[in-house]
Amino acid sequence: MHVQDSHWSSASAVAAGGVTMSATAGNGRGNGPRTTPLRVDAQRNLEHVLRAAREVFGELGYGAPMEDVARRARVGVGTVYRRFPSKDVLVRRIAEEETSRLTDQARAALGQEEEPWSALSRFLRTSVASGAGRLLPPQVLRVSVEEDRAGQARVPQQRTQPGSTELRLVPEESVAVASAPAVGAEDDAGASALLEVVGQLVERARAAGELRADVSVSDVLLVIATAAPSLPDAAQQAAASARLLDILLEGLRSRPA
Repeated sequence: MHVQDSHWSSASAVAAGGVTMSATAGNGRGNGPRTTPLRVDAQRNLEHVLRAAREVFGELGYGAPMEDVARRARVGVGTVYRRFPSKDVLVRRIAEEETSRLTDQARAALGQEEEPWSALSRFLRTSVASGAGRLLPPQVLRVSVEEDRAGQARVPQQRTQPGSTELRLVPEESVAVASAPAVGAEDDAGASALLEVVGQLVERARAAGELRADVSVSDVLLVIATAAPSLPDAAQQAAASARLLDILLEGLRSRPA
């Protein structure tokens, strides 16, 4: 269904799920703008677009064109752009939602599993099953390999800013990520929250002697991305993901000396 939305005056309000309208509507007096919920049909179209974007980006990556999203949502591409004024806005919305979903899954595993390895493996299995690995934002998966003082390669995925305890992403200037959204403060805060809680899962499993000492938070997130192949058949995809994750989990576990 193609819905005419010419009355919408704020693209950012549309992307947030609401619409700013003039207060003159209905009473004839200009009392300034007010925010009202989307109409039922407009809200339905927004949900279709978001669902289609998750599917298309999950299958083809964030480089997929907006026309593919519109086609999957069965709306005109103009409708997609009225909801999201640029592809970057849509990509950031999907990436933000998936980062938040992963963070919630990590917190649930941390709070509901007493055994450190069970908590980590539950998080990995839940995340892979949800297909989140295909939608992880590029800035979370960006990897910078350095040599530490002991001469061993490490993957510093986060760092503490001077004068602050906030975790922030390590930029990799030499890596160009096609169609990657610009990293804003909200993106950075969401990614930092994910890295922090996954870091707790990793530290617990390592302290219990159940996780290899050289496994980092970045490694765990890469496992989620790697174990989420996109296959045309849903049953084959689920079986392949489960099999691959079993192999990767065995690789993460520490072995008796």
